[in-house]
Amino acid sequence: MKAKLRSVARRFWAVPLLFAIGATLLALGVTAIDESLDTSLRLPFLFSGGPEGARALLAAIITSMISFTGLVFSITVVVLQLTSSQFSPRVLRSFLEDRFNQVALGVFVATFVYGLVVLRSVRGTAQVDPFVPQFAVALAFVLVLVSVLVFLSYINHIAQSIRAATILSNISDETRALIDDRFPADSQPEPWLSAGDGPSRVISAEDPGVVEWIDDTALARAAERAEVSIEMLRAVGEFVATGAPLARVHGRAQFDDGRLHATVRVGRERTMDQDVGFGLRQLVDIAERALSPGVNDPTTAVQALDHLHDIVRRLATRALPPRQRVTDEGRLLLSVPQPDFADYLALAFDEIAHWGRDSPRIERRIEIALRDLEVAARPEHRGAVTDAIARHRCAAPSSTLDALSPSDSGLR
Repeated sequence: MKAKLRSVARRFWAVPLLFAIGATLLALGVTAIDESLDTSLRLPFLFSGGPEGARALLAAIITSMISFTGLVFSITVVVLQLTSSQFSPRVLRSFLEDRFNQVALGVFVATFVYGLVVLRSVRGTAQVDPFVPQFAVALAFVLVLVSVLVFLSYINHIAQSIRAATILSNISDETRALIDDRFPADSQPEPWLSAGDGPSRVISAEDPGVVEWIDDTALARAAERAEVSIEMLRAVGEFVATGAPLARVHGRAQFDDGRLHATVRVGRERTMDQDVGFGLRQLVDIAERALSPGVNDPTTAVQALDHLHDIVRRLATRALPPRQRVTDEGRLLLSVPQPDFADYLALAFDEIAHWGRDSPRIERRIEIALRDLEVAARPEHRGAVTDAIARHRCAAPSSTLDALSPSDSGLR
């Protein structure tokens, strides 16, 4: 349930819809207050015109807000197209989930809806049974001023958000936060437990897609009640076809397959909910796109490598315990496969090294990063770094990187 609510909250339409509902309730409430007020009062901050003037003002607000909304939507679409072509289609998710963009659109929609609801409460003419919700109309004008300020902030936000440095930093910050959540700094290495060779059966996927989320707690609780052990056969971020093996249930007891499907979310694309590798994948994609002949922007690739270096260094200095749940008695309840440090290291550098083998800057930056990782890595991770250095040297035998030292990291 929590995962579903999180998924809905990230929809681009969710925040504007909430703003529209709130604006409707606000308009109804304020007009009800106006009904109970003494209309003979002429306070300086209240609207003092007649029904015709109120209708004209509200109509102008409604027209301008629908134009604002269309302009914001058009700008957003252009930014999405530009970002997709210049960086990577994978980064579109962060723009669609950008809370400021959603709030900006929500403010414009709310002002539009508020004006419509207030307009319907204006009655009569200046001579025949007039009613003007003075406070409500004045508040509509205030909302227009707020919308103008939000629009100016939105333009600045969009201009900053399409910068390469901003995109790379946002992806990296999200990945670091996920690492801190999945692999805390004080975590300790643990042995991998096996479910054994007893009776088992396979649960197949109902729909095709990528494993986006696994609710470890709920699934382990269900396995404990059923007295079975569940072995997931697909890691978070992996694609699974319809009818393909998704999990294996170990034990003689019956287990409701619906419980597993309810706690494993299979969707259209990878997300950053539990998938550290997806953060690395986005940075690698940006670097590869920057190194392509059509873009030819090695500086952006180097910036991506800087963030990759920092993220992999954070992984190298931490234990990466297996993703398993056990009872207090030590019985295995749930086992979820996940990449090890060698997988993360290969993902971060191997592809960029391949596409950037003709760029001395890229070769130099990767070599410096690997040398630093070799020194900083925990003992159980150091062998993977040594293997990566060997692969890198074999891929570039004519390189002069042996003459470099860590002090050369400023040559970017």
